[in-house]
Amino acid sequence: MSYKAEIPYGAYWSTPFARWQGSFANLHSVRFAAHVAREELGRRAIDPALFDYGVLGFSVPQQHAFYGLPWLTGMIGATRAGGPTMMQACATGVRTLLAAAQEIESDMASVALAINCDRTSNGPHLYYPNPRAPGGTGSAENWVMDNFGCDPLGGHSMLATAENVASKHNVTTAQQHELVLRREQQYGDALRDDSAFLRRFMTLPFAVPCADFRKTAATLDGDEGTSRSTADGLAKLRPVVDGGSVTFGAQTHPADGNAAIVVTTPDKARELSADPKIAIRLHGFGLARAELAYMPEAMIPAARRALDQAGRSIADLAAIKTHNPFAVNDIVFARETGADLALMNNYGCSLVWGHPQAPMGTRAIIELIEELALRGGGFGLFTGCAAGDTAMAVVIEVCDA
Repeated sequence: MSYKAEIPYGAYWSTPFARWQGSFANLHSVRFAAHVAREELGRRAIDPALFDYGVLGFSVPQQHAFYGLPWLTGMIGATRAGGPTMMQACATGVRTLLAAAQEIESDMASVALAINCDRTSNGPHLYYPNPRAPGGTGSAENWVMDNFGCDPLGGHSMLATAENVASKHNVTTAQQHELVLRREQQYGDALRDDSAFLRRFMTLPFAVPCADFRKTAATLDGDEGTSRSTADGLAKLRPVVDGGSVTFGAQTHPADGNAAIVVTTPDKARELSADPKIAIRLHGFGLARAELAYMPEAMIPAARRALDQAGRSIADLAAIKTHNPFAVNDIVFARETGADLALMNNYGCSLVWGHPQAPMGTRAIIELIEELALRGGGFGLFTGCAAGDTAMAVVIEVCDA
């Protein structure tokens, strides 16, 4: 199918991603996202007053996050725009894009902002009162670390889901490390010519604001804290779990950042586009859930459902992007779908530039759009797993308007 909603070419952006406890560690993620949105909308000459809908996604709460999307749109001057705040872990980027598209589809809005942010650094420490507990003592939670380490449905960690899938599909450590080197090589292509690919959607050098957002604290030339692996270095790493196959070198790192996409009607897309000759169309979305503790597998049925809705197959795709918190994800996806493992994730992916959860999928979709534009158009797929053994996927097309 083809959705009515379109993405104006160039009406999207992403910050660099910074490894946790790095340059963005002390920035309130919602206020930071609003700060960046004001700057980026200004660069694109898009009046915030045009927005009549918005959807905010995050997975790590921040102070006053109760006010969510209306707070953010108020800070950027989009005072007509209301809408929900959503949380679907690493699938949040696709979920917010779908929510924006549905609002346009149903004629409930004309110009929508899907904006996602997260700060895994300095995550909240929560206390849950329980007056009926012994001595009235409640329970406490470290939001980020405790949830990385334990799925309450099965008591297992996210790493355990990767090990389960690696064991089921006979994926070796050596195969994972070989793929890491390929993914870092692809990211290197994004850094060529003074990061020409990243500059298509990212403002570089990036001015890092102070925590009060009044002054600039530092500047970044690009993503902060990305790894530079070697075959010898990876070979020296032992699996994190005894008897397992996944090393620290074959998984991503937590990170901070934000990203956003404008979604609107076809006519308005031509108005807001940096190149009105280019159209970016949405053709299919997919949601799926895998067996308990087999999270990396969920991206496969999600992708198939998105492709079915779009009336397309893997063979029709000019580009594929995935969320790959573990190298295992891509290896199994390629085996099960017939996708070319070496040609997925050109120019970068979350395995390399990090894992700030909610904005991760948004950035990947933006990179997918730009790769398709460089190719002269075509269909592309993004798919990625999320906590709770779920996944979401989207099929887009870049073509002549």
